[in-house]
Amino acid sequence: MKPSAFEFRNAQTLSEAAELLAEAGGEGKVLAGGQSLGPMLNLRLARPKLLVNIKRASDFRKVAADDKVFSIGAGWTHAEIEDGVLEDPARGLLRYVAHGIAYRAIRNRGTMGGSLAHADPAADWVSTLAALGATVVVLGVGGKSPQKRYAAETFVEGAFTTKLAETDIIAAIEIPRLSTAAKWVYYKICRKTGEFANAIGVVIHDPKTDLSRVVAGATDGPPAMLSKAAARLAESGAEAAGTTVVDEIREALPHLDCDAQGLHAVAVCRALAKLGREQHE
Repeated sequence: MKPSAFEFRNAQTLSEAAELLAEAGGEGKVLAGGQSLGPMLNLRLARPKLLVNIKRASDFRKVAADDKVFSIGAGWTHAEIEDGVLEDPARGLLRYVAHGIAYRAIRNRGTMGGSLAHADPAADWVSTLAALGATVVVLGVGGKSPQKRYAAETFVEGAFTTKLAETDIIAAIEIPRLSTAAKWVYYKICRKTGEFANAIGVVIHDPKTDLSRVVAGATDGPPAMLSKAAARLAESGAEAAGTTVVDEIREALPHLDCDAQGLHAVAVCRALAKLGREQHE
């Protein structure tokens, strides 16, 4: 199949793109990398009247940093992050995750912001940025600076559903810097390399910044933040945290069947086990 007819416009700035979306009255779509939107257009699952290309918007790839936070413009591709074109404030976690996203051809065009906006629950950045405590910076109509800020862990509200309004565009993602003492593990269960995950476990422990996060990702909605396991991780280490995972996943994901709950528990427990080994090295 081929897309239904639409008007195509190039936006020079994100503000211009937001204004074009507003003029479209809810019948416009943003094109960045196009790795999710392209197939949806061809299958006519998406039928916008207007397609706004922001790939060359001057403020789509801004980078800003201080000693606590690194802000990545939403237009940077997975491949650029994988290749270390940008600094990795998460001490290798971003590069590791980017390398495992789909295939190189997709990584060459797909963007971090586009992945978040699409909000497939199994997408790697959805779980990773929630675990890092990142902030999603959103630009809407009527301003030249970002207007809204959302915690990454709450930005995705459900499968393919986010806090974005029809005229909102993700401008940047602010990622807290991990210290030299930080350790992390990202564990993904999928049928084969390049496919979306069936379950994801993300564990981060940074004693210098008091950051302890345990996340079960690739659910049928937003990632599950396992606060009890995270508290145990901070207080008693990875082995102790692992003892709470099965029960907490049952509480956090009661709508999933036992097999799915078990798979998520395996992903998280394996991540914790690996972190525990690294902590004792």
